[in-house]
Amino acid sequence: MNVIALHEKVWSGMQGRRDRLPHSLMLVGQKGLGKFELARSFAASLLCESPQTDGLACGKCLACNWFAQGNHPDFRLLQPEALSDDIEIEDGKKKPSQQITIDQIRALDEFFNVGTHRGGLRIVLVNPTEAMNRSTANSLLKTLEEPSPGTLFLMVSSEPMRLLPTIRSRCQIVPVPVPSSRGAIQVLADEGLSKPERWLALAGGSPGLALALAESGQSAWLELLASRLGSGRAADPLAVAAELEKMVKDSKGKLQLKQVVEAFQKWLVDLTLARNGLPIRYFLAQQATISGLADMIPPARLIQSYRVAISRRQEAEQPLNARLFLEGLFLDYRALFAN
Repeated sequence: MNVIALHEKVWSGMQGRRDRLPHSLMLVGQKGLGKFELARSFAASLLCESPQTDGLACGKCLACNWFAQGNHPDFRLLQPEALSDDIEIEDGKKKPSQQITIDQIRALDEFFNVGTHRGGLRIVLVNPTEAMNRSTANSLLKTLEEPSPGTLFLMVSSEPMRLLPTIRSRCQIVPVPVPSSRGAIQVLADEGLSKPERWLALAGGSPGLALALAESGQSAWLELLASRLGSGRAADPLAVAAELEKMVKDSKGKLQLKQVVEAFQKWLVDLTLARNGLPIRYFLAQQATISGLADMIPPARLIQSYRVAISRRQEAEQPLNARLFLEGLFLDYRALFAN
């Protein structure tokens, strides 16, 4: 996905900082906008020995070859093990970590104690920054408070309010906005995505998330969920819970409960918008159905249901019983249509 074309103003602004770089930049915006790709491209351009006129790395010099192979001596990527491209999960083995560990932060000591290649810049890319517990964050904070000369931290965050205020305060913020629908749809179409408007809407305007949803086989469960929710009071909560639980299990980790709850929340948002006579945002293909259902629900119930769904989203991370969790979710939904 061409994130530079999506975020030309952001890229131009980042390039304008090349001559006076701070010790830390934090790219902030909702999930799926391409923040990590932007940060990585910026790192490559700063390390490149012959950057192009638009600031992009040349892709041909020795530094670019090192970067492409993942072994540039002046670059470190800190991210959870689960995000690694070459991770392989074997049966019976411990699941890869979803967090950036304190050992990863401590390993930077050796990196900082070695001179840079040809006296250039040293770059640490942290993605996502919120994937740290408090101990890890405090360890990183010590480094941010006393940065090594010639070092740039590139931080990426979709949830900056989860970070320690002291970490946020030591970074210059680079907002990454939601791109225009027209531009995002064009980029997705260029990627060969069918029905880009539908996927972009389901992703809340985030083209990267839209692409990920479309390419990860999400259609089946999303269509099932929309169909069952579209039945309103006629939907059988126990049957829907059983169907979705089976899909979660069969996906072998590709579909998680939290994704089901997030889609459910989006359905509630669309119901609320329709109830107030506004265009729906997410489930475009079900607009007529949602408008019809919205007329049956008192506004106060919708507000209360969304508040409950927020709590459900938190519970989805560690449910005691997935089936009971889903049954509760859909029983609450059917209650919206009670007389």
